[in-house]
Amino acid sequence: MKAETQCVKSNLGLVCITTTDAVRYKTVTRKRLLSFDESAQREMLRALYQENVNRVGNAVDFCADAGINLYRLTSQLFPFSDERIGAEILEDFADQLSVTGKKAIANNLRIVMHPDQFVVLSSDSEDVIKNSVKILRMHARTLDLLEQPRSEWATMNIHGGKADRADKLVESVEKLPFEIRSRIAFENDEYSYSSAQILEVCRRAKVPMVFDAHHHVCREKLDDYDHPSVAEMFWAARETWANPENQLVHISNGRDSFQDRAHHDLVFSMPEVFRFASWIEVEAKHKEIAIEKLKNEWLKSSIS
Repeated sequence: MKAETQCVKSNLGLVCITTTDAVRYKTVTRKRLLSFDESAQREMLRALYQENVNRVGNAVDFCADAGINLYRLTSQLFPFSDERIGAEILEDFADQLSVTGKKAIANNLRIVMHPDQFVVLSSDSEDVIKNSVKILRMHARTLDLLEQPRSEWATMNIHGGKADRADKLVESVEKLPFEIRSRIAFENDEYSYSSAQILEVCRRAKVPMVFDAHHHVCREKLDDYDHPSVAEMFWAARETWANPENQLVHISNGRDSFQDRAHHDLVFSMPEVFRFASWIEVEAKHKEIAIEKLKNEWLKSSIS
């Protein structure tokens, strides 16, 4: 393989928050918000959005200072902005978000998102699919306000949802508006869609596949990240990206055992093939500490 395809330390990605208070966000529950009248709701959301707009700026600064070039925004950044009241208020922060997004681009910081489990494009219920698209529009609007490209670079990856609904998934993707479809990607999981199954969906729908190595070993009950199927799925997933250098993968280690689905605080074991991964989201509980550990141990070992 060509040396330039190997991962560099800046492409290990931070997921949402830090272990310290450096990158944190505020939120509000639906029950609490709806306990107030609309005037109070607007005031509450405006204050929350302003705080989180500021904190996104802090996250961009943190990543720049830490030498991190990949950052996953929390899916709870602007709660209720998929509703009329929140969407209207969010537009008032367009200028501030534009400045932050341009700063991220200037700092070579790639921003991605991972919409939550309520997005199920494979549902038998058209109402569930309609709500899923509504949520995806909210995420796409956030990326638009941050002036991130409508392309696979600003990835919005989701899971397949209801099992054995590949045809429905492909059909739903084809109907997505451009601001979503241009960014959408699917990730393999431990339960509903194996790596091979979601790969086939991605090929048919012509969208990228985000390969999660830990989900793969849990699903296939493997004892080693260097099982041949890991490398096989990594390279197959790469072919689904329009630009292979944009390929995004996930890594985590099991908390109590190798096949434990719960994530460990740190990452001790990496697939050898991930030395050729361009962008790696580190899904470990200790966030930036886990990234620093990988920089100092795993990446250094690949250079020596």
